[in-house]
Order: sequence, then structure tokens, then C-alpha cells
Amino acid sequence: MKDLLQEAARRADAYLAGLDQRTVTPTAEAMERLARLDEPLSAEPSDPAEVLALLDSLGSPATVASAGGRYFGFVTGGSLPAALAANWLAGAWDQNGALSVMSPIAAKVEEVALRWLLEVLALPPEAGAGFVTGATMANFTALAAARHALLQRQGWDVEAQGLFGAPPLTVVVGDEVHVSLLKALSLLGLGRERVVRVPVDGQGRMRPDALPPLSPATIVCIQAGNVNTGAFDPAAAICAAAHESEAWVHVDGAFGLWAAAAPARAHLTAGFAEADSWATDGHKWLNVPYDSGIAFCRRPEHLRGAMAATAAYLAQSDQREPMHYTPEISRRARGIEIWAALRSLGRAGLAGMIERNCRAAARFAAGLRQAGYQVLNQVELNQVLVSFGQAETTRQVIAGVQADGACWCGGTVWQGQTAMRISVSSWVTTEEDVERSLAAILRVAQAVLPK
Repeated sequence: MKDLLQEAARRADAYLAGLDQRTVTPTAEAMERLARLDEPLSAEPSDPAEVLALLDSLGSPATVASAGGRYFGFVTGGSLPAALAANWLAGAWDQNGALSVMSPIAAKVEEVALRWLLEVLALPPEAGAGFVTGATMANFTALAAARHALLQRQGWDVEAQGLFGAPPLTVVVGDEVHVSLLKALSLLGLGRERVVRVPVDGQGRMRPDALPPLSPATIVCIQAGNVNTGAFDPAAAICAAAHESEAWVHVDGAFGLWAAAAPARAHLTAGFAEADSWATDGHKWLNVPYDSGIAFCRRPEHLRGAMAATAAYLAQSDQREPMHYTPEISRRARGIEIWAALRSLGRAGLAGMIERNCRAAARFAAGLRQAGYQVLNQVELNQVLVSFGQAETTRQVIAGVQADGACWCGGTVWQGQTAMRISVSSWVTTEEDVERSLAAILRVAQAVLPK
């Protein structure tokens, strides 16, 4: 075991050290070599060292270099050194994070990490949370708490009786609602097509003046950080209107909630602390390894009411038991990497990382505008949308940039206009990475555009 783990560390170190010298996308040869994995399962055991070597030789070249500094797709963060190292150690510990009796360290770390998260995200100190896989399950978990609370008000126990015959709930979303929230609604039996959609402005912000009539049986879902523009819904006005009608407000803040941790960007999150539940990602802007999400609820008893499970053999205690706040019972101890990231960064380091990414996005936008291309969004956070003219031309530039390999940017359609989306989310990204990537984008665009 010792020799194998040391060899794994050596190979991982070599992989990370080589990211700056390789293309962000795998080569065609690396992709072709993956066919060697299509083999029958061996009848006899294999040497673990040989298994590791095969995985490294075939797998490492076929990865997308999202752990490096020039990946700008899908709001993907890297892995901070302390978080990655903690992930390795937690893997060796192999802890089941369900109950404190199963892992005292996992339970304690979650308690501490939760307190720190509430502080840096400027959320109510009394809130509870569950550590889940990502924003989809964070939305699912928080919305399950909302469903529990709103139906409980009407005398309906949804966890015991299900939704058959339950009083109806109304879900209100903006026209630019993220697909992960719609997926969560479908899993909860609330329906992705039964939602009431509210018009948005040119940046994707929900219009408070267009809200439908609200009631105590309404869940209003708002965004902290639109996935395309980075824009924030006007939370203060929406929360005030919702709470006047006793409606529940849920925040999909997969990456945008982290703006609260950076003093220069915190104004963007004004009013969001007035909501009732929140969802965010750790593997986006906190830069911890996959997978990591957090579901917050202002009143922990609603989260526990939706998620708790009991059985005679499950030892209980008076302290916070992690499994009562997550969909899973058995699960890995996800709070460990979050604790390590926050402990290593501190407030200043976290704020600095977020601010550097925002400045990098502003530099991309300035360079693209200077070259004559249309930036479609107000670049206040880490997202940049750029059009290179006609839809087909923009698609060709995106494909060319991805094939070039100097960086990776994805495509999207924003309010009818095809665009390249640049998401700067990694602690690794340097000014040199930005300039190198900007130069590559401009080079490809110049080659694609009609002469």
C-alpha cells in the first residue's frame, strides 16, 4: 500500500506539473488510445501497480485540463492545494459521513465548515446546511425543505403521505432559470413545466414588477449569478414582496453567492440573505475537488424535517448528525475539503481569489471589445459573453478555439444571440494565462472572419 500510494502521488504530481505545457483538450491520439480500455474483465487479479500505470498512461492524456489555468468552460474551478491534499487524506481515512459515531472528525469538520461558510457568504448565523454533491442536489435539498415547510403549514406531511392528494404548490422562476433547478423540481414531483415564469431584463435579472400574485403556498426561485451573464436578481425587492405574502424564497447561487466573500463584489449579493434557502457549489468558486455542494436553510428544522431518517440500529446523539440534512445516508465526508480550503485561504485569500478571477474576466472583455467584437453582458463578475458577428461565424470561432487547445471556452445562446462564454473560476489562472488565451481567441477569430 505504501509504495502504491507514493507512486500515485508521483504520477499525480507529474500530471499537474505538465498541464501548462499541453493543450487544454486531449489530442486525437490520446482519444484513440482509450479504445485499449475496451477489454474483457480478467479472470485473475492484476498487480495494483500495473492497474495504476495503465490508468495513468491512458487516462491522463485523455483528460480535459480543467485543473489548469486556461480552462474557462462551465464555471469549473480548480482544486486548491490544501483541498486536494485533504481529499487524498480523506480518501485514505475512508469515512462514512452519515453519523458522528461513524466519523467524529467528519461531523466536527462539517460543524466548523458550516459556521465559516455562513460567515463568508453573509448568510443568517442560525441557518442549517447539508453537504451534498453539487448545485443540482443542493437545489433539490433546499427545495425539499421548502416543500416540507409549505405543506406542513397546510397540515400535510409530505414525507409520510407523498404528493398524491397534497395541496398544490406554485413555483415561480425567472425566464433564465438554470436547468439544474428545473431538474431538482422534476425530481421533487413539483414539475419542470408547471412553473410560473417571470420576464427578465437584458442581463437575465428577474423583473420584480412582473411577479405574479404570491401566497403562502408559493416558492419563488431567484438567482445569485446567472450562468451566462453573472447577473443577480434584485433580491431585496423580490424577498420583500414574497414575504409580505408569506411565500418562500429560494436562491440558486451555484457560484454567485461567493461574491459575498469579496468586499469589492459583495454589493452584488445585497438582499440575498433575506431568503429562506440557498444552494451553492464548493467545486466552483471555492475550488475544492469534485463533488461538493451545500444546501442552506434559514430554519434548520425544515431541512431536517425533509431529510431526516431513523432506524433502531442508527445510533443517535444530541449533536448535529450529518445524515439528517442530506438526501444520502451513507456518503463521503465532503466537509473535509471545504474546511481545508477555507482554513488555508482565510478571508483574505478567498476574497483575493474571487477578485482575481473577476479582474481576469474584465480583461477578457476589454481585449475583445478593443478588437471590435461585441461583449453582450455587463461584466461585473467572472462571466463574459462575446459575439463574433453572425451565429455561424461565432460557432466557428468557438470550435476553432477549442481545437487550438491554448484555452477552452464554450458556446451558448443568449436571448437569441449565439455567443462564446468565458467563465473564469480557477485559483490557478494567472495574468499570463489570460493574455495567452486572449491572444489565441483573437488569432482564431481573425482567421475565421471573412477577409
